[in-house]
Amino acid sequence: MLIAGFPAGPWGTNCWVVATGSGSECVIIDPGMDAAADADKLITEHRLKPVAVLATHGHVDHVWSVAPLAGAYDTAAWIHPADRHLLTDPMAGLSPESAGLLAAFGATFTEPDDVRELVDGAGLDLAGVRFDVEHTPGHTQGSVVFRLPAAGPDGAAEVLFAGDLLFAGSIGRTDMPGGNHDQMLRSLAATVLPLDDTVVVLPGHGPSTTVGHERATNPYLSGLAE
Repeated sequence: MLIAGFPAGPWGTNCWVVATGSGSECVIIDPGMDAAADADKLITEHRLKPVAVLATHGHVDHVWSVAPLAGAYDTAAWIHPADRHLLTDPMAGLSPESAGLLAAFGATFTEPDDVRELVDGAGLDLAGVRFDVEHTPGHTQGSVVFRLPAAGPDGAAEVLFAGDLLFAGSIGRTDMPGGNHDQMLRSLAATVLPLDDTVVVLPGHGPSTTVGHERATNPYLSGLAE
């Protein structure tokens, strides 16, 4: 399994490229601002062919480069229907202060030609990889996580692409439009707490971690467990 990531743009959003290995098809997850060039480098370096672009949610720091990459590689873009409007109106998901900063960039946003909607509990078989989709509202109403089940000859651990649900030592904010703290806590309890400690968490920002480490040290998870 090939999972390569890099922080993109001023928000340091983690963009992930997932494939079964070099020379194969791949999936791009959460390409934020300035992500296209670095994603292209990874794709060229590993001789990959993108077949889908996935978004854990619709905030602009996660979807800025969705349309450019989907268009460049003629792929579908996947997002939960509750956040689909943010592809063309990203200011609707931002605080007034953040919206003002975005306006200063003068960027315009459009939907990719092929947008497909994520469904809670669905399994997506893309690029030879199984992505299990779980709807986790709280950070936004359309937030999701993607789980890669533990499988394969390399014995790799299960992986959780957590978006802004869970970070190392913290969780995503809930004070922007569409956010709801009580929903966030319910999503964490239903999605993260049942997972095995060995599950690797690849968050939307910051370093990777494990469910076990977060269960033991993250104040938001420890409070839920109690």
